[in-house]
Amino acid sequence: MKSYLIIFHLTLLLFGFIFVEHHLDTPERAAASRQSLMTDGSGIAARLAAVGQINTAEAQSNSTTTKVAATEVAATEVTSTEASVDGQKIYQGACIACHGAGIAGAPAVGNVAAWASRIEAGADTLYANAINGFQGSSGVMPGKGGNAALSDDEVKAAVDYMVSQSQ
Repeated sequence: MKSYLIIFHLTLLLFGFIFVEHHLDTPERAAASRQSLMTDGSGIAARLAAVGQINTAEAQSNSTTTKVAATEVAATEVTSTEASVDGQKIYQGACIACHGAGIAGAPAVGNVAAWASRIEAGADTLYANAINGFQGSSGVMPGKGGNAALSDDEVKAAVDYMVSQSQ
């Protein structure tokens, strides 16, 4: 029995020695471990690497050309946006709820008598009332028909459509 205890203690001592030796921090061990992680194919270095490069020489030489081209594109987009505003689509999406049935005193589209006095007031008055809103004796017109997302040009296009359908 005594020999088993000696063998057990020696085995325990051996495992303790191996454990301590393995975890003992030697000089430069942390740096070596870090370096081995970065270069052992684990992919850390690849994940930290830069994705691309910027050629600043080419960008500087093209900056003047790019600015001129961007200005021309912006001018073209503004012109094409103004031309592409469809008053009928705006009317069907935002205005038809009230002007289709004459709700809240709104003149129904196609009702020539209801639109006559408004058309006589002029397009600028119609635009201002439609954009800013209007409260009169016959009803209420919320600004932009209650849809603040509409641009002034879209509201004007919708007013032009409604007037053209109500003359």
